[in-house]
Amino acid sequence: MHPKARIHADPVREVDHFDCLPDSLVLLILNKVEDVRSLGRCYAVSKRLCGLVSLVHDVYVKIDRVVAVDGDAEGTLNLSSPKPRSIFSHFLRLMLFTIIKPFHNMRSPNGTARPLFPQLSQHSPAQVLRNFTHVRNLRIELPSGDVGTEEGVLLKWRAEYGSTLENCVILGGTRVDRKPVGGEHEPALEDNGSMPESFYTNGGLKLRVVWTISSLIAASTRHYLLRSIINGHPTLQSLVLTDADGQGTLCMGAKQLEEFRENQLSASACSNRTQVPACNMKLKYAPYVELPGGMALQGATLVAIKPSPEGSNGSHPNRKEAEGFVFGAFDGPFKAAVKTLMKRRTYLLEMNGF
Repeated sequence: MHPKARIHADPVREVDHFDCLPDSLVLLILNKVEDVRSLGRCYAVSKRLCGLVSLVHDVYVKIDRVVAVDGDAEGTLNLSSPKPRSIFSHFLRLMLFTIIKPFHNMRSPNGTARPLFPQLSQHSPAQVLRNFTHVRNLRIELPSGDVGTEEGVLLKWRAEYGSTLENCVILGGTRVDRKPVGGEHEPALEDNGSMPESFYTNGGLKLRVVWTISSLIAASTRHYLLRSIINGHPTLQSLVLTDADGQGTLCMGAKQLEEFRENQLSASACSNRTQVPACNMKLKYAPYVELPGGMALQGATLVAIKPSPEGSNGSHPNRKEAEGFVFGAFDGPFKAAVKTLMKRRTYLLEMNGF
């Protein structure tokens, strides 16, 4: 007898629902991901994702540590180091290590053992980002602020750049703490809206000058380091370089990026940063400013900076635009501090380019 034939049903093929999604929807999802590390991992998943990742419009690069000067990848350095000349090399090493790490051990999606980016360890951050050919909005976050301050001191700045400085606003305070419990703060007798005499004699003005110069150096250093990324991505419409501490933010919009590409960048002769043009400054001061949330800012200072007409490179903003930049520079309680300080008496200062 012949053995009975066994009848088997054809296996049911599982539908890959991801393949059913249109490329436009997948690209929308990838744009929500933004993070360059996660996008780097998606790049290696399949040929389809490999092609779509390079079309992403929004990219976010979070830099969380610095490679030590001696090349030890495990060592870390603080960008707030008081040695200004080391910021440039530290920044490059920091960006190189953090951006390339997720790509370094990836393999080609076709299954071969060939790395996606051969000799990646020799590539610059701009070369790594070159794989994203349609970037419109780029946001980079450093691990810490560039300007070292004492504990309890507030220092925040925001700068807008084209090929040179267009606007900068600095908010500082000697101390941020809780408002006194059981009563309102009584303003000092000498607070009549003017700068107190003690401000000039106890080093208060000198401290604000140091804050201003340090913030401008930090902003111009960041600006100089972005030149190769800007030139390599003609599709860029927005670029923001900030830090995890929320100390400083450099921003460039579509008009500023276009102007950057059209005009030659002026580098400082003494270091690797963009030259700071001659500027006019408006300084406002209040001994005490109450902030929302039960906080208070002592020694509150607001400095609004814009290039003088001879140093503005033809892009001198009007008064309304400059004031709009100042009011929109910071969020939360610090926005309220700016609003309060803008009502104070204005002191005009001038600064030569450096």
